[in-house]
Amino acid sequence: MSFILKEVWLWIIIFSCIAILVGSIFIVWVILQLPEGYRAAAVIALFLAWGVAAGYKDYLLVETKD
Repeated sequence: MSFILKEVWLWIIIFSCIAILVGSIFIVWVILQLPEGYRAAAVIALFLAWGVAAGYKDYLLVETKD
């Protein structure tokens, strides 16, 4: 069973999951450290970036269907 720990893909998945979790916590921490006006602007910018990324993903999905 220890052979699974020698697989590269396993460690890539583990480190990717850790990076996603730590990165999210870091972004929230940075936003909470900002002054009130900047905090609101950062949250709005985060939502806008999230919307643009989701829209681009949908655009790519439609383009690849053809």
